[in-house]
Amino acid sequence: MASEGMGDRRPLASRNTRWARALARRMTSLSVTPNQISQASMVMAALAGGSFWVSGWLAGQGDGGLRALFLVLAALFCQLRLLCNLLDGMVAVEGGKGEADGPFWNEFPDRVADILIFAGVGYGIAAPGLGWAAAAFAVLTAYVRELGRATGNPSDFGGPMAKQHRMATMTTAALLSVIEVLWSGSSWLLTIALWIVAVGAAVTALRRGLHLIQRLKARG
Repeated sequence: MASEGMGDRRPLASRNTRWARALARRMTSLSVTPNQISQASMVMAALAGGSFWVSGWLAGQGDGGLRALFLVLAALFCQLRLLCNLLDGMVAVEGGKGEADGPFWNEFPDRVADILIFAGVGYGIAAPGLGWAAAAFAVLTAYVRELGRATGNPSDFGGPMAKQHRMATMTTAALLSVIEVLWSGSSWLLTIALWIVAVGAAVTALRRGLHLIQRLKARG
């Protein structure tokens, strides 16, 4: 299907950019391993989630400027998480530095990162249940993809709310919320964004599940 990535690597246009290749070559030349880059993505996610939470906590302190700063930091750390996700694969594959336990570190940190970021947003906007729901559905999308791979099918990276879409949604919401915070002090944009992620991830998991069932039936 057109939305599916063939093979086990997520199709990313950024992987073919000049800056990404140059950065990957630089990282390959250093004593940094792909697993360490994957582990760093969890640190970036923890900082993103913490920044979202702190920005919400500051709402009660009446400091709009400091809230805006933490929202910018949250957006930055979300993107740094994605950068780690990009570079770990490039250093492992293109750089030839893959390790035996690489498959674990390729997947596990992403699931931890989703939980840290979305739970952090949820607690920041005083809607922890919504944050955990978004985290759960995000993890479910990856579970269905890995279930497909375990049954001998191509990895399905289809959306509408795959990993890069989730991070784009939260990054955009964080940056737009800077204006909202300085203008009105509310958190409606983050609330709406979290709903979009939760519902979108649920739809993504459902679509991937239906695609997998079709493939299994076709083989049977």
